[in-house]
Amino acid sequence: MTGTRRALWVSTSTQTRGGIATYVTTMQGTSLWANWNVRHVVTHRDGSAATKIAAFASGTIDFIMQLFRFRPSVVHVHASADASFTRKCTLFWIARVAGVPVVMHMHGSDFWDYHQRSSRLVQAVIRGTLQRAAAVVALGEAWAGQLRQIAPGARISVVPNGVQPGGLVAQPAPDEPVHVVFLGRIGERKGTFRLLEAWAKLMVELDAIDPGRGAVDLTIAGDGDVEQARRRIGELGVGDSVRLHDWLPQSRVHALLDGAHVLVLPSRNEGQPMAVLEAMSRGLCVIASDAGGLGEMIGGGCGVIVPPDDIGEIVDALRLVVTDHALREHCGAAARERVSEQFDADVVARRIDELYRKVAR
Repeated sequence: MTGTRRALWVSTSTQTRGGIATYVTTMQGTSLWANWNVRHVVTHRDGSAATKIAAFASGTIDFIMQLFRFRPSVVHVHASADASFTRKCTLFWIARVAGVPVVMHMHGSDFWDYHQRSSRLVQAVIRGTLQRAAAVVALGEAWAGQLRQIAPGARISVVPNGVQPGGLVAQPAPDEPVHVVFLGRIGERKGTFRLLEAWAKLMVELDAIDPGRGAVDLTIAGDGDVEQARRRIGELGVGDSVRLHDWLPQSRVHALLDGAHVLVLPSRNEGQPMAVLEAMSRGLCVIASDAGGLGEMIGGGCGVIVPPDDIGEIVDALRLVVTDHALREHCGAAARERVSEQFDADVVARRIDELYRKVAR
């Protein structure tokens, strides 16, 4: 490849809620953005159906104009499942017709389920799209294995999500309060209600040991079934130890993590949650299930892994990290080191740069 390097990114707006928007915002702050003269086309926004249709229509026009005016060396498409993949698939084939190599970056934790429940025709389109991409990015080895089953001929590269490391959080002394945080879409998939059940049991146990000590608290923040969570908190009688927030902007998420000591996410299905990476980068102790890519993220001593549907195991994990100061510090330090080695945004940017150099025209 010779001449000016140009990359055209296609994704949801950076103002939307979710991991893709956070990832794109993070990568905008790396050298990759300037080195490849990256331009960003928005094809989705939060809002009504009309808002989403309008965003895709205007994004498609912008995309076509960029193909012929900007003349990118590579198109980098960020896709999830369902409607997200349909939108990106459409733009993928437009880029193919224009002769521009396309990197398909698969973010959706439920992409396998989307493929399995689709008709044979849609499965063929999915397979054909992945196999004709210049490269397909999987966030981890677990997702790479699934994508290889879907599209055996696809050229798959494993490139994890990236995060700008936060400041190191100091774990509290043994006699100081421990702050536990849940971040994500509130509902069954992320394990919010199972966490609340476990938290109620933990409070009973701790109160029996030291009544009224108030040494732990839980903050839940996210969109989704917020009102249902509010009702459940009342039913379980844990309102004095649980704070509930609706979706928070990124600045407030960072502030919340800066004051936390433990992040818990007992999900049934996950990709590579940005909230977990943010927590790991600050040296928080993470409790999470081994769903999707979580095991690769926190396994090997970088966190505590729990079965997502076993409330008793979640209680045991919470009790362990709340009461064991040394364990919290050890897991947090190991997690922060892993982020530095594998998930630092600058490290990820270099890997994407290498990928572009292989596939760009």
